[in-house]
Amino acid sequence: MGRVSDYIAGKLVTGKLHFALIDPDGADISTIDRVAAAIQRAGCDAIMVGGSTSAVGQANDLTIQAVKKGSTLPVIIFPGNWSAVSPHADAIFFMSILNSRNPYFITKAQALGAYSVKMFNLEPLPMGYLVVEPGETVGWIAEADPIPRRKPKIAAAYALAAQFMGMDLVYLEAGSGASEPVPDSMISMVRAVVDIPILVGGGIRTPEQASRVVRAGADIVVTGTLIERAENIEEALSPIVRAVKGES
Repeated sequence: MGRVSDYIAGKLVTGKLHFALIDPDGADISTIDRVAAAIQRAGCDAIMVGGSTSAVGQANDLTIQAVKKGSTLPVIIFPGNWSAVSPHADAIFFMSILNSRNPYFITKAQALGAYSVKMFNLEPLPMGYLVVEPGETVGWIAEADPIPRRKPKIAAAYALAAQFMGMDLVYLEAGSGASEPVPDSMISMVRAVVDIPILVGGGIRTPEQASRVVRAGADIVVTGTLIERAENIEEALSPIVRAVKGES
């Protein structure tokens, strides 16, 4: 596979993208290849592997290998820590949690993982990661001050700072299992000030929510919890993907 950054940029020229998230902590390793195949059939553009707790070491390696067995989509590590770095993926979101209170999640974990990224020849995708209320598990683990839902200007300021610091992507995260997505007003304000692609995740469960997020300005929509809970992944995911791409 060529550079994942080129793949993403090329696809964004023609429309919005959908990324599926597989968390090793909530996945059955014996079925992940079939899950990945269903995700690809649903029309997703890439598969993220990671999470806030158990997505490290051998668990991450085995999950990524199983995903690659079932799908030809790019596999991007979504790291909860530096120990999530794996040689089996195509790329890694090299991300800084900008609104963490703990410098570890802003720069130190990144320094600890940098040599492994280079040694494994992983493609780094520099990203500013912003935790939005309620934040859920990632907000607690990352010791973040979640951005208040009624304060979109704070998110816009952080996102613009990410762009000015040279990051290629910005991610607005309400948290896995959040009761509702990042507010439209926040996405719109971020879109108004940055030129880099915006990812939005957390709380997106329906085609209607996905469509609103895209209309507000998201370039890439991420869903994860839905995949863990769906009995038929392709059937559950396809309408959301179509909504993201404006096909429904």
